[in-house]
Amino acid sequence: MKIALAQMNIAWEDKAANLARAVELIESASSRGCDVIAFPEMFNSGFSMNHSAFAEEGLGETSALLSESAKKYGIYVIAGYAIKSPYEEKARNMAFIFDKKGLLTATYTKMRPFSFASEDKHYIAGEHTALFDIDNTPSSVFICYDLRFPELFRQVAREIQIIFVIASWPASRKEHWLTLLKARAIENQCFIIGVNRTGSDNNGIEYSGASIVISPSGDVLCLGNEKDELLFCEINTDETAQVRSRFPFLDDMKLEFQT
Repeated sequence: MKIALAQMNIAWEDKAANLARAVELIESASSRGCDVIAFPEMFNSGFSMNHSAFAEEGLGETSALLSESAKKYGIYVIAGYAIKSPYEEKARNMAFIFDKKGLLTATYTKMRPFSFASEDKHYIAGEHTALFDIDNTPSSVFICYDLRFPELFRQVAREIQIIFVIASWPASRKEHWLTLLKARAIENQCFIIGVNRTGSDNNGIEYSGASIVISPSGDVLCLGNEKDELLFCEINTDETAQVRSRFPFLDDMKLEFQT
């Protein structure tokens, strides 16, 4: 499987600019023979609490454009953006997965809003993990702050071969990002694909990219810098089963410790 990691320098609350760039990146990834492209958390707006300026009601403009692009270029698309129901005061920070036919195959709502930045005051916490296939490879996705809660990853560990983590993770905590991603790969014996943005936002927060692909053994296969916009990495999805067969550590997981 060939994966494209889109380290966008997201234009603050400028949906039109971000969507236009996303389509260009999808086309580029497809031309390079990629099976899937993943975008950062809230890629069409930046990590803003002002969701009234960009959150869409239901499957709006962003979903339509990603669906159309996935179908046109024959590539899976994983992307995060905000959705708001007219019946709810808060929005939802979500991830959406479109297959090569443009069909929406899964959605996920961030289960751990980042309370340190008051995200919990503006976004509703999700209650369920998500499972989906990428060309018959079982996968899952989490969003940014979820990464600090290994119990969430344990819920899907036995059922997947790949976990995507899409994020807006500050450069000031880059080492936390890299260390936690590597830990999630090793302890769950699966591929971890971390996709983070670059640039800076209107809150003055800097982002260093550092998007990464980590093998089920904990080896770093690909690592972006603060200037890379599109990274490419090819993985052998059979490696998850091979590592788990050699070292069947997941068999010793205790269900009573899962939440």
